[in-house]
Amino acid sequence: MQNGGVLPGGDEVHDVAVIGAGASGLSAALLLGRARRRVVVIDAGEPRNAPAAHMHGFLSRDGLPPATLLDLGRAEIAHYGVDVIRGRVEHIGPGYDVRLEGGPVLKARRLLVATGLRDELPDLPGVRERWGKDLLHCPYCHAYEVRDQPLAVLGTHPGAVHQALLLRQWSKDIVFLTHTLELSPQEREQLEAFGVNIIEGRAIRLVVDDDRLRGVELADGRVIPRTAAFLFPRPAPRDDLMTLLGCAKDEHGWVVTDRTGRTSVPGVWAAGNVVDPRAQVIAAAGMGSTAAFAINADLLHEDVEDAVAQHRAAMALP
Repeated sequence: MQNGGVLPGGDEVHDVAVIGAGASGLSAALLLGRARRRVVVIDAGEPRNAPAAHMHGFLSRDGLPPATLLDLGRAEIAHYGVDVIRGRVEHIGPGYDVRLEGGPVLKARRLLVATGLRDELPDLPGVRERWGKDLLHCPYCHAYEVRDQPLAVLGTHPGAVHQALLLRQWSKDIVFLTHTLELSPQEREQLEAFGVNIIEGRAIRLVVDDDRLRGVELADGRVIPRTAAFLFPRPAPRDDLMTLLGCAKDEHGWVVTDRTGRTSVPGVWAAGNVVDPRAQVIAAAGMGSTAAFAINADLLHEDVEDAVAQHRAAMALP
């Protein structure tokens, strides 16, 4: 049964502690619960896509509000006896002992970290208020809903150039606002050749009227009329716990995993946006499922080894 926020009592050891209750964490918990593993999911309640009204590209769930998907997922894992706890992990000790902020310590044999990432946004008036509404990031997630409209791309990140080129598949009216990005001659040529209008100048605010984006104001006073804008945020993985555990990272600072999500630290897996900023919801769910298969196999191997050792010890008794 679902724990409903009440911490499991006693010194019970969970097979798996899943840290993070987004698509990847819940998908893993579903498979592990169906495998009759003792699973606890720790939910800090901070999903990355919370500002968005709808999610897209998830087969059979296209257009569903993100919060509804998570509600459905929590109901499904409850059916398989998975404990769900609202809280934030403060520390992980050997073994693995998972300490929650202001709470006791949970014990687990394996860990799956699915804590996602933070989108670091530029400090411009209107950006945070419009994020996920008419200031957008992923064309695959949101461009169809603003198709054939006048769109802007803000030059806040090198990935913005590809973003602008990609958006031409949804609209013929794309402007690239250079903002803080210095375009290379090759990038400038690509944008111009592909029909993207380049506008020089630094953006200072989003112009909003009647709760709708009307344009982007530049430092020289010009307002570029637009009905939606895209920017490429800087992704910051929520990987403090894996840093604490000593998980290896690549040259870009992202935790390294194998194809199953296994990290360099024995017994620790990671899935979803915490290790892959490009993973959409459906991909993150798949990563969680893949990790769950591997975790269960790892636990089974340990269980069999323990059973063999006990069997041999029993056979050796006089």
